[in-house]
Amino acid sequence: MGQILEEVLTANQRYVDQFGDKGQLPLPPARRFAILTCMDARLDPAKFAGLSEGDAHVIRNAGGRASDDAIRSLVISYKLLGTREWFVIHHTDCGMPLFTNEIIRGLLAQSLETAVIDENGWRDVGEGPGSTEGNYIDWLTIKDLKDSIYQDVKRIRNHPLVPRRIPIYGYIYDVKTGKLIEIPEATEIGRVA
Repeated sequence: MGQILEEVLTANQRYVDQFGDKGQLPLPPARRFAILTCMDARLDPAKFAGLSEGDAHVIRNAGGRASDDAIRSLVISYKLLGTREWFVIHHTDCGMPLFTNEIIRGLLAQSLETAVIDENGWRDVGEGPGSTEGNYIDWLTIKDLKDSIYQDVKRIRNHPLVPRRIPIYGYIYDVKTGKLIEIPEATEIGRVA
């Protein structure tokens, strides 16, 4: 058994031992809201948003972007599980502005091994073969953090499956301070009509 697997299973056993009555939590989130945020390991939505288990839906992906799958999850969150407010939260010091679609596509075409970044940019250190399948993916990279939040809130707001009565808020999480910083133009476009 690998070290990480062993650590996870040991931690899970401790969790099971203290699980208590959490098995009785209802399916719909108690606080009736959802957060779309980045998968970055430095972000702990439970802590920065004051969540306990069962409180809210947290949807995570690279960059916290409003991808088709994120919108699918938000629509299910509302339509079937009753969430009434949504947050889109990107963060400072994100890795998504460090590459473009062209860069990741080129790296993947060379090899499937982990690339490295240095003062000269990204470079592949792995051996091929790679794959050109990355050419068919929009990697949803970020050029401007505030604009990416605005664009994601706007995309969600204008989606035909998203009711106008759901407010959508746009924020940046500061990884140096833990503070949530509102992006007013994003929240404005996400306001209830």
